[in-house]
Amino acid sequence: MTERNRLSRIVTRTGDAGLTGMADGSRLSKTDARVTALGALDELNAHLGMLRAVLCESSFDGFLGDQQHALFDLGGFLAMASLAQIEQIPTLESLEAWIEHHNANLPPLKEFILPGGSLALAQAHIARVTARRAECHLWALVAEDDQVAPVAVYINRLSDALFVLARVIGQQDGSVVYWRRGGALA
Repeated sequence: MTERNRLSRIVTRTGDAGLTGMADGSRLSKTDARVTALGALDELNAHLGMLRAVLCESSFDGFLGDQQHALFDLGGFLAMASLAQIEQIPTLESLEAWIEHHNANLPPLKEFILPGGSLALAQAHIARVTARRAECHLWALVAEDDQVAPVAVYINRLSDALFVLARVIGQQDGSVVYWRRGGALA
């Protein structure tokens, strides 16, 4: 069996009128909620890739790689539109187990954390807030298509995992920046 090329032509000009193709053959406006949600997942995946690069093959590489693949699967679910199957959506069990395992070793959080610190910690926060924004786009799509709700739930859980990951990174490298009342430096 020969493998088919997924993208044999990059410049197709088919999107020049503001429409883009879905995997089910439909064409949607590039401002459609489904297309916006797909773009948000793609952006999140890029930020996870950057976080992996910044962490340089850390012990979190496998977890982050798994999440990049999960995001691609979730995007595929969205792109399949009318042909999507719920079985395409990754389950939450391993993600929730990862959160519980890594959160168990963290001290109680007594103050809010500001995004920043080391480069790795700042990138973890960028990935986290990008996940939150992607989740908002997904919930907007759920209003039109409730079969997308499990995708939004997965991204909600992934943003929780990224918060825990940021806390772990900050604990490991000592670069956590806590919010201070009044905000001004003394």
